[in-house]
Amino acid sequence: MILGIDEVGRGPWAGPLVIGAVVLPESFTLAGLTDSKKISAKKRGELDVLIRQQALGWGLGWVHAQELDEVGLSAALRLATIRAVEAVNVPYHEIIIDGTINFLSDTSKGQYVTTMPKADFLVPAVSAASIIAKVARDSFMEEQAVIYPEYGFERHVGYGTAKHTAALADYGVTPLHRRSFAPIKKLLLNIDSPQSESLPASSLQTSKSIGSAAEHAVVDWLIKQKFTIVAQNWKTKLCEIDIIADSSDTRYFIEVKYRASVKQGGGIAAITPKKLQQMRFAAELHLARNSTEKAVKLAVIDYKRDAPVRLLEVE
Repeated sequence: MILGIDEVGRGPWAGPLVIGAVVLPESFTLAGLTDSKKISAKKRGELDVLIRQQALGWGLGWVHAQELDEVGLSAALRLATIRAVEAVNVPYHEIIIDGTINFLSDTSKGQYVTTMPKADFLVPAVSAASIIAKVARDSFMEEQAVIYPEYGFERHVGYGTAKHTAALADYGVTPLHRRSFAPIKKLLLNIDSPQSESLPASSLQTSKSIGSAAEHAVVDWLIKQKFTIVAQNWKTKLCEIDIIADSSDTRYFIEVKYRASVKQGGGIAAITPKKLQQMRFAAELHLARNSTEKAVKLAVIDYKRDAPVRLLEVE
């Protein structure tokens, strides 16, 4: 009985790293089972359903961008592999990992591992692991495309395509992006340079792109202040909120107000009674779908190129 392991998402600029782990029955046969990258999205989806139904056990290990940046890619691969294996609760006799690196070498299971290049072609359990990880990650990125429609995540799923590069230039970096990866790190260094005054040059072209760049700069500031980003540009047909972020004990629903200069006044002045009512409605709707035990606050963040970022509670 083989536990097959494969990874998806090692190289993208955005999105999570996902490891799949699958144990198949000895008599398992499924036409078309191979490396997930070699079959169509439609076929992967069909095989994904059959694999989950017929496998003796399967698991997925996730490491999202923020955690990957904190620990590094090598450690993230090991961590995601351990998480995937821990999710499999059936017996097996051998572990086969696609590639040349034993990501379990520092664990008690390391001695049972065989590494094998092209195992996703050769070993059905590894092929199956590749497919369920690919489908899970692609589905996640399609969901994120609804929140960040400008980036085209549903098509390139975070890889460094021309469209992705153009969107980064126009709209900046999201919480999905891996800030430790060279293209994103380079962009952030440009954003933080005095010449750009914390905004990409190409983001100074339209009011929409200015607002988006300001929101991304605010997200970066919140992360540095140890906030966890719950959502950015969360919206329904009825309402929207710029940023939802958690501190250690409070969930903040945040409106971002960009001002080119302190002379334009504070963002809190823009929170009219009508706007406050809209924010309150949006927060209540989000909480109805995503409950929390934290305290809840409505807030506004002033973003001015010539002044410190400030978070001000409005309710």
